[in-house]
Amino acid sequence: MTTTLRILVGAVLATLACSAGAHAQTTPRAIVVVPFDASGLAPEEQWMGEAVAQLISLGLAWHPALVQIDRSRVRDVQDPAIWTGPLVSQVAAAVHAHAGLYGRIDRQGADLVIQPQLVDLQGGGIKVSALTPLTMADAEFLARAAPLASLYARELGGPLTAGDLARLDRGARATASLEAFKCFTEGQVALATRANEVAVERMLGAVNLDEHFVMAQYMLGVAYLAFGNRWKAAAQFRASTQLDPTMPEPWKTLGDLFLAAPRPLFDQAIEAYSRAIQLRPFYADAHVGLGDARKVRGDVAGAVTAYRAATAANPFSARAHARLAGIYAQTARCADSAAAQGRALDLDPRSGLAPACAPTSP
Repeated sequence: MTTTLRILVGAVLATLACSAGAHAQTTPRAIVVVPFDASGLAPEEQWMGEAVAQLISLGLAWHPALVQIDRSRVRDVQDPAIWTGPLVSQVAAAVHAHAGLYGRIDRQGADLVIQPQLVDLQGGGIKVSALTPLTMADAEFLARAAPLASLYARELGGPLTAGDLARLDRGARATASLEAFKCFTEGQVALATRANEVAVERMLGAVNLDEHFVMAQYMLGVAYLAFGNRWKAAAQFRASTQLDPTMPEPWKTLGDLFLAAPRPLFDQAIEAYSRAIQLRPFYADAHVGLGDARKVRGDVAGAVTAYRAATAANPFSARAHARLAGIYAQTARCADSAAAQGRALDLDPRSGLAPACAPTSP
């Protein structure tokens, strides 16, 4: 790593640490982000409804107080062609989310008009809000839609610092190429429907159109992995870390690969997970991975610490609570294990049961 790159990474980490401290007292809120209704557009333009949701998700991944419920859980409850306010409310309640982000994208003459909407379920009621609509030319779509992440963050998470705004904006501005983002969006849809060959093809199209589109480079690796090509996947993840050393997702997924290797590479996995956490301290899945690596290494105390960090960063992760239940059962903390197991099953009934817990004799 060059001296300049070290300085850049150090500055980013310092800024992230300050941001994490600023949000430390904020209780995370769970949200769902669904495709915007694009049924009023021509068929060849309707990809933009999903694209708006992707832009918002990319930006909000950098907000520590807004935890996105995985879209696979949302699809298990409902997967309609068009998301309406009542459907968003129903699904948000079913997955224990506090809010649902949705909207509509139409045309007014030659311009695109995005109408963002919000369902807020906190406080026992349901509040539906229409945010300020955005009007733009086609060529402005990515630039004008990117600030939606910050717009929703203000509505849901309160005031944002200049650093918060910069991170959310940078996350949402993944590429300046409209065609590349279209390929990326179509690739994401293909991955969600397990059309893995199509996903590889579309992600390849995105990176060919914009080789600096790092999230597409990373998702190409995810598509290769889904397709069963671990070697190409690992190469893509490593390439992503070179293109943008401040992006945590490739480090976390490299950690998964190291841990799942036929002969697990524990030290490399721990290093990769730790790098991901340095870059995004509230990255719950990376904390879970770190806990898994430490548990297999026999570092039970370290595993407990990592799993607890995961549940603090994302209290709505059934996986994190289930891991915590398992490690508590292993250490005969039966009451703690039962509480964590109950929380996991409440969040997702598919979580599975922790190992049987036998309390130690007095």
